Amino acid sequence: MTPRHLAVWGDPIAHSKSPRLHAAAYGVLGLDWEYTRRQVDEDGFGDALASLDGSWLGLSLTMPLKEQAHRAAAVRDRHAELTGAVNTLLLTDVVQGFNTDVGGIIDALGEHGLVDVDRVRVLGAGATAASAVVACVELGARSIEVRARRPERAATLIALGERLGVDMTADAFDADADQVDLTVATLPSGSALDHVTAARLGERGGVLFDVAYSPWPSALATAWTGGQAISGEGMLLWQAVRQIRIFVHGDPTAALPGEDAVVAAMRAVL
Repeated sequence: MTPRHLAVWGDPIAHSKSPRLHAAAYGVLGLDWEYTRRQVDEDGFGDALASLDGSWLGLSLTMPLKEQAHRAAAVRDRHAELTGAVNTLLLTDVVQGFNTDVGGIIDALGEHGLVDVDRVRVLGAGATAASAVVACVELGARSIEVRARRPERAATLIALGERLGVDMTADAFDADADQVDLTVATLPSGSALDHVTAARLGERGGVLFDVAYSPWPSALATAWTGGQAISGEGMLLWQAVRQIRIFVHGDPTAALPGEDAVVAAMRAVL
């Protein structure tokens, strides 16, 4: 049998928990697949992808490679098309690109009973923020406010939301805040808001879903006063479950054999 290789690529990558998550899942599934990590930057992505032989089944992509992976995919799922970001490549004869972050956000919020939202605030304007916008639209959001250090950077997100039929606005982090049901923070680790701004947003921010998960609680979660603060660990888990479904079935929604046991094993390594 031809060995099957998979990996997570990004820069930096040493912190990634994906190898442990995937190894736990493949152990339960009885699959002798090797999943590793590799530091690949934007300049090296094309050559690295071209160097892979037929033993490679797929890749997980993290920062800063999601946009390049989007360009590398010959076909893409709907979430990848909407967001312009691919975090999963299935290396079949035709390279397929998927965005499992959207579903990961939906699944993580669903675990906490958040299956319907109306007014949402998204902090940040990058690729993960685009996934958050799509996820919140699918959860029923009617209005989404994007906060960024430079609000003009949110133009692409505004256009995305409007295309999906949602009222969109953009503002600076420290602007006056109206009440919302849910705040999704997509800020990279280490770029937390100052305590005063975080507390002000928290007062009228509803539930906080912070994609950051290590260390937890994050600085933003510590300052949050408006409601429950949810770690991004659930998003990490569920986007990986969807990736594994893709690698096994070619479909992020097709349940794995004995999926409850697979998820339990993955959760245990977290």
